[in-house]
Amino acid sequence: MLELTPVQTAAVKRLVAHGFALGAFPLYASAIGVRRNSFAALLVPAADGGLRLLGEPCYLIDGNLTVRVRRGDCQHFVWKTRSAEATPELLAQLGRFSEDLLEALSGL
Repeated sequence: MLELTPVQTAAVKRLVAHGFALGAFPLYASAIGVRRNSFAALLVPAADGGLRLLGEPCYLIDGNLTVRVRRGDCQHFVWKTRSAEATPELLAQLGRFSEDLLEALSGL
């Protein structure tokens, strides 16, 4: 179980206040999962005592973290055998999720 410092606890409270929900991802038990709508990210302790992203925020398929891959001329979000095309609208939503997440983490 990850024990949070006061700075990390404050960051988690800011995330919740910005509409993010905490969630667990079993393959990443040492990370804090945050979700909003169909997007998620993993957070881990940062050297400065706060929290930082582990990898990149991603789209969720059936509640599972995906990876973004290029297939021909298109990008897709993939989890196991399932995939979703990374449409401009979906990428814009992911961008907003990422921006909001970073803003909440920075305390702005």
